[in-house]
Amino acid sequence: MKLLLAAAGLAALAVSPAFADCAYPHAPSHIPDGSVATMAQMLTAQKAVQTYNSKMMTYLHCIKRQEDTAIVKASTKLTKKQIAKMEVMEVQKNNAAVDQLKSVANRFNVQVKIFEAKHAKKSN
Repeated sequence: MKLLLAAAGLAALAVSPAFADCAYPHAPSHIPDGSVATMAQMLTAQKAVQTYNSKMMTYLHCIKRQEDTAIVKASTKLTKKQIAKMEVMEVQKNNAAVDQLKSVANRFNVQVKIFEAKHAKKSN
């Protein structure tokens, strides 16, 4: 239930007008199974993960830049509490995105280790 509430909170943040122009990147749709994947499949997945990482970094910079811009534009109209709330929202979006990026990278790295172990056994 807590996870559902956290997801609902993140969904609410995702539609916040302050961050509307930042495109959240989609994670690679497929990480191959290292125990059966070919080298070509692993290299394709590596490129997809690297592209995802690059897009995620762009997204993270975008949300920070938009938050900074929104605060500057509205600073005379916002209370310190409202500014703090905006900053918390940006940090939550950043942390959620970084967590997802780490998850994708970890899943890929596990499959790379499996792939390498399989091919190390064949060469011995």
